[in-house]
Amino acid sequence: MAQQKSGEPRGLRTSVKGPLMFSAFWGVVAFVGVLIFASGGSARSPRFDLAFIGGGIAFIVILVVLAMLSMSHKDNPEHLGKGSGVNLSSKKPSTGHGGSTRPGPGASGAPDAPRDDLG
Repeated sequence: MAQQKSGEPRGLRTSVKGPLMFSAFWGVVAFVGVLIFASGGSARSPRFDLAFIGGGIAFIVILVVLAMLSMSHKDNPEHLGKGSGVNLSSKKPSTGHGGSTRPGPGASGAPDAPRDDLG
């Protein structure tokens, strides 16, 4: 499981405080947003029932998404960090936009033969 020593503070990924605070923030934002927009103006009374429902749903959904993302996290293997770069090929880079390094027709100095593409 996790390599944690007793008495040491937890890391950011294994701590519970970060996701709870993030979810609580967005829950409060949803609460205020629903409270403002569900009341329908200043002439009506605020709809606290809908605001609590919206804030609670936002809190729970964001907390579940964060839990799923933290569970699916996997560190890269160590061998991927070794090496001197991604272009390890000794092939010469291509010239031009076509990506071909072969000489085209007529590259030997001879004129191109006429082509009959119409028929």
